[in-house]
Amino acid sequence: MAQALLFPDPRPLDQRLGAAFFRQAPRRPGVYLMKDAADNVLYVGKARDLKQRLNNYRVANPDRMPSRHLRMVREVARIEFEFCPNEAAALRHESKLLRSLKPRFNRAGVWPGKPRFIVWRMSDDELELGITEVPEPHRRRFGPLSGSARPLYHALARLLWLATYLKSVAEFPSGWAQGRLPDTVTLKCGAQGGDILAGLENYFWETPESFLASLANRFGDRLHPFEQTVIASDMETLQIFAQRRGDKRRERNQMALL
Repeated sequence: MAQALLFPDPRPLDQRLGAAFFRQAPRRPGVYLMKDAADNVLYVGKARDLKQRLNNYRVANPDRMPSRHLRMVREVARIEFEFCPNEAAALRHESKLLRSLKPRFNRAGVWPGKPRFIVWRMSDDELELGITEVPEPHRRRFGPLSGSARPLYHALARLLWLATYLKSVAEFPSGWAQGRLPDTVTLKCGAQGGDILAGLENYFWETPESFLASLANRFGDRLHPFEQTVIASDMETLQIFAQRRGDKRRERNQMALL
């Protein structure tokens, strides 16, 4: 039987904006801008479903929310929406706003990042997955990537950890839920190693849809809403990256035909 919390987690946005704001939030793709009382933009984010994404900010649990976001939600006085026709358009619009506004609580996408590679190798039954500026010659690599490299690496590492060990998000290594991952992680894959290695090759160079589908099948129906949110957010990161690569490939093919 679950034990009730002695002191419930704080909900600063509920207190400031009202629970009705979150109930009425639109289930549409778009961009959200969090502003302080002086109308300064504190944070810009994008979502396929704005209502679902904003619900992630309602409970300010210090064990599950990054400290940067905890500080941010204490300053938010209002949230504005800018709707987009689809998720890809929301991502493009978010990128433009980040570069022009440079919000204080955003990190990725605000300034051009150093190019980095996603790297991996299989040694016996262990997968080493990492991110680096200079890849070693004996590792498989993808890149170079700029601002998308670290979010992509974090999403891959967390999802592969969950899929490999079949554990819950609550059992993540310390700091992983808050985005504090080392630059190299090692997963003991056992008999799954070949499938995981083939899945990474598929994701980066062949059919990303099959890799994403196989990951989704590994998770099944996670019961805890927080766990569902973490998995959905990381899956969305992988899906958007694959979609952007596909769009660029189609654009190049169209240009070649002109």
